[in-house]
Amino acid sequence: MPRPMTTSPGMPLFHPFFVGMGGALLIAAAFTDAMYVSNSLMQWANFSAWLIAAGLVLALLATIMLLIDGLFGRAGRIRLPDLVLLGAAAILSLFNVFVHTRDAWTSVMPSGIVLSWLVAVLLLIAGLRGWRVTEIRAIRTRGTV
Repeated sequence: MPRPMTTSPGMPLFHPFFVGMGGALLIAAAFTDAMYVSNSLMQWANFSAWLIAAGLVLALLATIMLLIDGLFGRAGRIRLPDLVLLGAAAILSLFNVFVHTRDAWTSVMPSGIVLSWLVAVLLLIAGLRGWRVTEIRAIRTRGTV
């Protein structure tokens, strides 16, 4: 009887690390927006803008790493629900970074904080699903039992 399929013992996927790091920055932006709403110190709004911009840069790197994973054949099939979750979070974050370029209170309230929390919820769901867009490619082990 052949052994069951196992995950690849080779190199891990590149893209989940960048997806997770970018997601952490975008989730942190929701908390810095909440801090700005609570005390109106403008530096919190600046932190939010920086966190969102850095999260978008890491999202771009995650996309490049996903392409590399696919080109080298290490990634499995694309998981459509995860791709839609992360794509929606990236698009909302792009709008959010434009909202955060406004002056003072209007940079966060009301649309900035709403976008930040929508992105945070989408990314928390993606985090619970594993921070990756593809299935792990499986290999068959040699031998029979």
